Amino acid sequence: MSTDMSFFHLISGASTVVQLVLLVLLTVSMVSWTMIFRRRAVLRAARLAADEFERRFWSGGDLAALYREVDKQEDEAIGMAGIFHAGFSEFARLHKQLGIEPRAVVEGAQRVMRVMLSRETDDLETHLSFLATVGSTSPYVGLFGTVWGIMNAFRGLGNAQQATLAMVAPGIAEALVATAMGLFAAIPAVIAYNRYSNDVERLINRYDNFLEEFSTILQRQAHA
Repeated sequence: MSTDMSFFHLISGASTVVQLVLLVLLTVSMVSWTMIFRRRAVLRAARLAADEFERRFWSGGDLAALYREVDKQEDEAIGMAGIFHAGFSEFARLHKQLGIEPRAVVEGAQRVMRVMLSRETDDLETHLSFLATVGSTSPYVGLFGTVWGIMNAFRGLGNAQQATLAMVAPGIAEALVATAMGLFAAIPAVIAYNRYSNDVERLINRYDNFLEEFSTILQRQAHA
């Protein structure tokens, strides 16, 4: 007597708890893949925007003219452009006021740029915590389904007159599918989290270096 050990037969023949575990892991895997592709697009756009803005900023043109260009596309200004727009706008506003020391003008612009940097960091790190959670918990969720399935398989053996491998094999196999599904959800999430965390850290370092360099330029202009 042969037993159907196909993947779909194992899932359809699994217990309700194991099927729910598989459904949860499949849903989580689909959501994490969606976030992986979205983060990839967002980070790629941020790198390209940073490269383009650095080229324009260090081309030697007038900063006021660059500010006007960025101001026309304020809603689309991200990353360095957003930090530059916020800092230069605050610098120009404070610089026009009488009685404010140059140091206070620069410090005011720096505070605004730090706030913008914090917002950009939050935007870049969106969904990374979800990927980390999926990567760390999915194997355990799959293991829970495996343990539950093996318990049911051995519980069925208790009512049998004669225990054979053919009787317990399907139950153990369908239980191990839950572990495989947990790993299937966890491994891509862990790889993507590590990769994107490194990309985010490098972008934040670029933004922070730009902020310091731009602050130095503003300081020279404030004392001019």
